[in-house]
Amino acid sequence: MIDFWIAASVLLLAALAFLLLPILRGRKAQAEEDRTALNVALYQERLAELAAQRAAGTLTEEQLEAGRADAARELLDDTEGSDDARSARLGRAVPLLAALLVPLLGYGLYLHWGASDKVELARQFGEQPRSLEEMTVRLERAVEAQPDSAEGWYFLGRTYMNQERPADAAKAFARVIELAGRQPELLGQWAQAQYFAGNRQWTKELQALTDEALRADPQEVTSLGLLGIAAYEEARFQDAIGFWERLVATLPEEDPSREAIKGGIARAREQLGETAPAPAAASESAAVRLQIEVTLDPSLQDDVRPDDSVFVFARAVSGPAIPLAAKRLRVADLPANISLGDADAMMPQLKMSNYPEVKLVARVSREGNATKGEWAGQSEALKTAGGDKTIRLMIDKPDAP
Repeated sequence: MIDFWIAASVLLLAALAFLLLPILRGRKAQAEEDRTALNVALYQERLAELAAQRAAGTLTEEQLEAGRADAARELLDDTEGSDDARSARLGRAVPLLAALLVPLLGYGLYLHWGASDKVELARQFGEQPRSLEEMTVRLERAVEAQPDSAEGWYFLGRTYMNQERPADAAKAFARVIELAGRQPELLGQWAQAQYFAGNRQWTKELQALTDEALRADPQEVTSLGLLGIAAYEEARFQDAIGFWERLVATLPEEDPSREAIKGGIARAREQLGETAPAPAAASESAAVRLQIEVTLDPSLQDDVRPDDSVFVFARAVSGPAIPLAAKRLRVADLPANISLGDADAMMPQLKMSNYPEVKLVARVSREGNATKGEWAGQSEALKTAGGDKTIRLMIDKPDAP
C-alpha cells in the first residue's frame, strides 16, 4: 500500500500548490503596495520642494505648474496596476484555510467512501497463494468487499468443496444463483453441495434441481454424475449405469475423470450380476441410432453468433414431452454430422427404441437454454426402425414459444 499513499501524497501536493499560489502572489502584492506608498511620499516631498522654490522666487508660476504635472505623471506611472494587487490581497485568508482543510477533508472522505481494502485485495490476488487455506481466506475477503460478485462467490464455493466443506459451499452456490440466475451448471453445483452436506441423502428438492438443470442442458456433467452417485448409493445400479454412460459420452476423450467413471460403471455392472440378472440388452441390430446432418440456413448467418448453443434432440411423436435423447453443439460447429440413439437417452427407461416414431428438433439458444431459443428447425415424423440414411435437419425459422 505504500506506493498508493505515495501517489496520493503527490496528488495532494499538486492540489495544495494551486491553493498556495494566491498566498505567494499576495506577498508580491504586499511588496507592490509598499513601493506605491514610497512613491506617494516622494511625490508629496517633490510638491513641497516646488512650493518652497516658488516662494523663494526661483520658479515662475508656469514652471511650478509644469513641475507639479511632471511629478503627478511619474507617480501615476509608478503606481499603475496597484489596485489589482490590492484587491488580490483581500482573498489571502481563504486559500490558506483551504490548504489546511483539504488534506483533512480528503482523508476523511476516502476513509468513508474509499476502496483501500479492494486495492489491497487486488495486490494479494496478484501474488501466488501458498496454500489452499490462504486462497480461501482471500476469497472470503473478496466476497466481503464485493458481496455482489457472482464470480467471487462461485470460486469460493468451488474452494469450499475442495476443502470438503459442502455446507459452506451450498450457501456460496445459493448466493451465486441469486446473482447470476438459475444456470444449469450452477444448479448442478448447488445440488451436489447440498447432497454431500446432507450426508448423501437424496431428496425431492435435489431431484427437482437436477431435473431443472438437465432440462436446460441435457449434458450438464455435474448433475449427471450426481444422479449416478445417488442411484448407486440407493442400489439402483441400472439407473447409475445409465447416468454415468451419458456422462462418459459427454466428456472429452482426454478428460482424466473418464476412467474413474468407467470404473464406477464396471462396479455397478458387477453388483447387478451378483444381486439380480441384468436386463436383456438390446441387440446391435435392434438398437436405434439416427445419423443427422445439422445445418443453418445461410440467411440466418448474420442473426447468430459462433458461440450460441445448438441443442439437437429427439422427441417421441406419441409419448412423453421430454426429449428422449439430446446433444449440444455450437453454431461454430455447423454444419455438423452427429448421431442420436439409445446411448444418448436422457433417462435409461426412455430409449428411442421404445417408440416407433420420433421427431428431431434443432434449436439455437443464445442463453444456452435447451427449452427456448431464437431459431429452430424440425423434422417430420421419422420411424426409428430400419432407417440407415442420413437425415438432414436445417435450422431455418424463428423458434416457437
